Amino acid sequence: MPPLPSELAYVPFVSVEHMMGLVHHIGIEKLLIELADEIEADFKRWELFDKTPRVASHSDVGVIELMPTSDGEMYGFKYVNGHPKNTKEGLQTVTAFGLLADVSSGYPKLLSEMTVLTALRTAATSAMAAKHLAPKGATTMAMIGNGAQSEFQCLAFKAICGIDTVRLYDIDPAATEKCARNLQGQGLTVVPCKTGEESMEGAQIITTCTADKQYATILTDNMIGEGVHINAIGGDCPGKTELHRDILLRSNIFVEYPEQTWIEGEIQQLEKDHPITELWQVITGQAKGRRDAKQITLFDSVGFAIEDFSALRYISNAIVGTEYFTQLDMLADPDDPRDLFGMLERSKG
Repeated sequence: MPPLPSELAYVPFVSVEHMMGLVHHIGIEKLLIELADEIEADFKRWELFDKTPRVASHSDVGVIELMPTSDGEMYGFKYVNGHPKNTKEGLQTVTAFGLLADVSSGYPKLLSEMTVLTALRTAATSAMAAKHLAPKGATTMAMIGNGAQSEFQCLAFKAICGIDTVRLYDIDPAATEKCARNLQGQGLTVVPCKTGEESMEGAQIITTCTADKQYATILTDNMIGEGVHINAIGGDCPGKTELHRDILLRSNIFVEYPEQTWIEGEIQQLEKDHPITELWQVITGQAKGRRDAKQITLFDSVGFAIEDFSALRYISNAIVGTEYFTQLDMLADPDDPRDLFGMLERSKG
């Protein structure tokens, strides 16, 4: 019988089934609140992290990216794709997995699906940012783009920002119907709308999350009144935007990591000397967020590796003592670390 691997050779793996079970075990709103707190805590120590724009491989139909970072103690990365065409082929637009490793040894400590987890961390980040930028007492959000992330966004804003009404719009009425159906019984007043303009009636927060890989104009300047907060999360690659440039010129813009956002965000439409504010500076009190009731705030979010790092660390802690992971034998661990070949030979028996 081949020798059994030592405990060090095992790496906890969280599958899609495990992740869904863990979400139900914790409760989705509780998880979103805790995840937002984890992300905010890492934004407060932003300067400690290694930071680099994600490594992207673009094609005519989509993008495949690696998103790495480290705080000096742990290292994390996410593999993620973005293929808008996939929906028409019955596939997910975005799929992902991630890994967390110990810097001191280089040994992986967690391997996890991140398709579901990315939707959760994106929603948690959106609502965490809005907590600092949105009008106080906001109760209504327009959700423009009712695809795979829309329900997560709505529930995060309910749990973290106190939103009680969501107004839904998508160019595909079936997507709006799907989103409205999924949000039934979740404690929100859900209003399906036939146009983007209709969805923004009475909304203090506007979230855009569309998938087309092009310079799109989901919001035009005349649609945006004073005092709103725009949560623009659909722009995530060069040549893909959702907002008319004039909206940017009227807004105070907040971003995650400028070096990445200038490449992939709404601000790729602007000159590089246009003023922007990094969100971590608002969270640490080094910069102002919302200053007055008439100000238009814009969170130009493209997603950043630190948010994935936070999410992986949260999951790593959350699975302890639960059944929502399995152990993978994925690291060779011979008794003598110099004798990898000998371990291979002894496995014949």
